[in-house]
Amino acid sequence: MSANFSRSALGGGEGRGEVGEAPVPECCPTHLTLSVANATGPLPLPPKTGGEGNRSETEEEVNRRHNEKMARRKAARDRMLATKTEERGLLIVHTGKGKGKSTAAFGMVLRCLGHGMRVGIVQFVKGVWGTGERTVLEQFGDLVTCRAMGEGFTWDTQDRARDIAAARNAWATAKAMLSDASYKLVLLDELNIVLRYDYLPVDEVVAVLKARRSDLHVVVTGRNARPELIEAADLVTEMTLVKHPFRAGVKAQPGIEF
Repeated sequence: MSANFSRSALGGGEGRGEVGEAPVPECCPTHLTLSVANATGPLPLPPKTGGEGNRSETEEEVNRRHNEKMARRKAARDRMLATKTEERGLLIVHTGKGKGKSTAAFGMVLRCLGHGMRVGIVQFVKGVWGTGERTVLEQFGDLVTCRAMGEGFTWDTQDRARDIAAARNAWATAKAMLSDASYKLVLLDELNIVLRYDYLPVDEVVAVLKARRSDLHVVVTGRNARPELIEAADLVTEMTLVKHPFRAGVKAQPGIEF
């Protein structure tokens, strides 16, 4: 088919430089003839190639490529794991404003008990009030020793001298556990809190923890871990607070907080 377009049909306004228009040189004819090939329908799109989303692939082909990819990933991981040959006791710190520091530590205690490992626990803040974890651990007999030696939070006691005395007493018990070769893991629950308030000398605590025997794991919990302890640790996890029901008026509940 053919079509004739006059200059006015192309926008007119010669010399005005309107948007979408270019001036037509004087040498050009005043009428243009455009030849358009006959079209019987839309032009075909090029076929898709590659990618798991290719609809021309069979399920068998997709599975084959997936298996090859996983095989390469496993080979790379096996090479990486082959370089990890050291086995020794770790100093582990759980800190941060988020909930779950002690909860994760007690999960590690349970894991050790499952392997028949003896565990010692000193709680620097929690006192004589009952908690679910202590009730359960009492059933493990000689495998676990749990000593709750805190006086509660500082706003409960309102007596700094009393808090310092409790912290030092708990630290003496902790040092005894650290030197007992029968323990494979010692949990110092909320030690970070008493270090934050300078109830214990941080340099002494870090020195004792670094001097522990080579096969002993130690877990320290509590927000605001001191930089000296973080530097000495092998593994540090910071719990991040995203949302907490306490802010919505929900009180501490059995099984969740204690």
